[in-house]
Amino acid sequence: MPHAALAGQVALVAGATRGAGRGIARALGEAGATVYCSGRSVRGHPATGTRPETIEETAELVTAAGGRGVAIRCDHSVDAEVAALLARVRREAGRLDLLVNDVWGGDALTEWRTPFWQLDTSKATQLLARAVHTHLITARHAAPLMVEAGRGLIVEITDGNGFGYRGNLAYDLAKHAAIRLAFGMAWELRRKGVTALAVTPGFLRSEEMLDRFGVTEATWRDAVEVSPHFVASETPLFVGRAVAALAADPAVARKGGRVYASWDLSDEYGFTDADGARPHWGRYAEKTFGRPLGVADEAAYASWRSGIADAVFSDWP
Repeated sequence: MPHAALAGQVALVAGATRGAGRGIARALGEAGATVYCSGRSVRGHPATGTRPETIEETAELVTAAGGRGVAIRCDHSVDAEVAALLARVRREAGRLDLLVNDVWGGDALTEWRTPFWQLDTSKATQLLARAVHTHLITARHAAPLMVEAGRGLIVEITDGNGFGYRGNLAYDLAKHAAIRLAFGMAWELRRKGVTALAVTPGFLRSEEMLDRFGVTEATWRDAVEVSPHFVASETPLFVGRAVAALAADPAVARKGGRVYASWDLSDEYGFTDADGARPHWGRYAEKTFGRPLGVADEAAYASWRSGIADAVFSDWP
């Protein structure tokens, strides 16, 4: 992608502290965008006692990549804080071209291999509050800037590009909700010139995952002995470049309301990971598990279309 592909564009990455959010912010910087990097962890005041990353570091990476990074502390579960954040974007930039909803914080709350009748409901409720409510609150305050301008893109970050079950009920609800948020927002924005869609990374080689395996980005292949599937992993920059490619696509509206995988977008737009590789979780999974993973295709989306809203509210909004 040309460095100046997003020059003059203004983006907000909600949940930019680490992982996919940081990679997306950095990739948008590569393309020349101004990127507001929001989250709760700031220097001297981490939101979690286990992770050192901060939004200031992310903003610095954006600027170093060629864009302009702006760090703003915001708890996206607090309506007033999100409203103030978007008021600042309006005041300083006068526009918003891209919102990336990546607030998560659910790894420590997900109880894998625990059936729903044994879940800690306080953890499940907190997970959904962090991963779903924050996205709704942020989109609600960001969308007016786009609707007023008659242009813009909202990207929901999820896990998985199909409607199949994800192995834990709370996790499944959260990740599927992100896809449904994109679909519902796309429906309501369909006459406003604004597009909403969802994007999933593959096996993400995040800072937390590297630490879990005791490796660095330089030595990540050593972890394949512990987790064989890690061989098909991708850096956060890969999904970041997927989002940047979508934001630079003048015909992105045709993708509204659906979920897309980083590896498929790499095939379409031709971008690579940080090391020049093009990891493809879809092909790896099919080869490893002996069958393709279910994806959200035309048949899967068919039942989502022509619903009651299309009949009763066809002229709204």
